[in-house]
Amino acid sequence: MVAGAAGELDVSPQDEPMAEAVDYWTLVEPVWLPLNHAWDDSEKFVRKFRHVRPEAGHLYAAHWCQSEVRNGGFHQFFSNTTGLLAPEALEGFRAIGMVVWAETLAEAMKHFGTPYPRDCDDRQEFLPERQRRPRQEWDPFYQLDERFYDSTEDWEDLANTYAGRAVAAGGG
Repeated sequence: MVAGAAGELDVSPQDEPMAEAVDYWTLVEPVWLPLNHAWDDSEKFVRKFRHVRPEAGHLYAAHWCQSEVRNGGFHQFFSNTTGLLAPEALEGFRAIGMVVWAETLAEAMKHFGTPYPRDCDDRQEFLPERQRRPRQEWDPFYQLDERFYDSTEDWEDLANTYAGRAVAAGGG
């Protein structure tokens, strides 16, 4: 800090307070139920999602993807309704700064070709049924799951930092 006119203190940019710590859920919660209730119709969902503030959408989609993948792998994510969010989750991971997760999801999505199938039934046609054998023998995403799990990227920290930047920019 530098003394200014009449004894006032001038604050230089590096002395400005940092953005307040923000829990990413504060941006996700307002859109959570309205978006979740639109899942059954993928076209309706996409229309609704496009009206959500981008930062909230990034966090919402990335949250669902990481939650599903951490629980049961990419096979689970893609076989559930939440798999319709893959393109938005990819964009979300990139925006949040989760490079490894973005690259891993992008590679997993290649399994479905282009355009990515939003409809759960359409995705099911590309997925093998779960089997009693070890996953690495039947799950086409097994190695990608391992890469996702082994990543040192910290979801909560990076998501909260991203949310904090959004709020500091006037969007919270």
